[in-house]
Amino acid sequence: MTDFALLAAACDWQPGYRQRLIEAYRPTGLEGPAADELAATTMEHSGGWRAAAILDEDGHRIAPGRPRPDRAARQLHRPDRRTVDRPRHDAQGNHRRAAHAWARRWCAERGAGQVVVRLAAPDEIFAHYPVRGQTRIKAMTAPPTPPAGVTYRPMTAAEYPAWLAAGEQRYLADMVRAGSHTPEQASKKAEEDYRTLLPQGVATPDNTLLVLQADGEPIGNGWLRHGHLPEVTYGYSLVVHPQFRGRGHGRSAMAIGEQVTWDVGDRVVRFNVFGGNEVAMSVYTAVGYRVVEETRSRGLAAGVDG
Repeated sequence: MTDFALLAAACDWQPGYRQRLIEAYRPTGLEGPAADELAATTMEHSGGWRAAAILDEDGHRIAPGRPRPDRAARQLHRPDRRTVDRPRHDAQGNHRRAAHAWARRWCAERGAGQVVVRLAAPDEIFAHYPVRGQTRIKAMTAPPTPPAGVTYRPMTAAEYPAWLAAGEQRYLADMVRAGSHTPEQASKKAEEDYRTLLPQGVATPDNTLLVLQADGEPIGNGWLRHGHLPEVTYGYSLVVHPQFRGRGHGRSAMAIGEQVTWDVGDRVVRFNVFGGNEVAMSVYTAVGYRVVEETRSRGLAAGVDG
């Protein structure tokens, strides 16, 4: 039998949760100050979370689980499979399965429409939850090799408006395809995010907006934000235009992103990919990008125990 008890004090679970986050990041290559800062950023949003202790049949606490209220959903945050102590306490995964069923009921009772989970490692319990997004990184220990035949140059102010409009539309479509936003929500978020992140357009500090070229012809573009975390560049986009795809330019674009990152002094490249974009996921895997976090979600309408 597994039981649960809501925890009133944040100190009962937050320190352990933060440490588990950091430990989950390290195998991917995200270490030191960058891992600390990413974990701290997550913890900044934990004030409204509700934590529950998972108790065994004797009433002993195994681990805290973390359902939390959100605006449109309740979320069960699980940084990795070590959230529940194993194998000594839960070798067969029975407590974890019971925790999953309890969390879904807890969320449904409070009016949630779906449960969202964040994972840093594959977990069979959530295998039937569709992937909504992944965060991937690549840590570099030596200068990357520039790709043959593809170069880049800075984007001009005259090119920026068309790039901005296309980027907002692509971002909107990604969110809708992933199932994370309605078209109306995605449109608003895309406009707000670009305006917030690039207030000065091509002149926004710590950002590189570039045009990819092959044989002197523009074949794509990219947007990189440097120092997103200590020594980490965040790649908001690296795009090859449709008519130039299928020629290996996707990998070349990734290599250029790594080259620019190295040249500015950062040593880790971080990208997000939305669920449903299997082509991008395959390219990331092929060129050595590892999953730091994966977001999955599933609706509650079909039944809270499924």
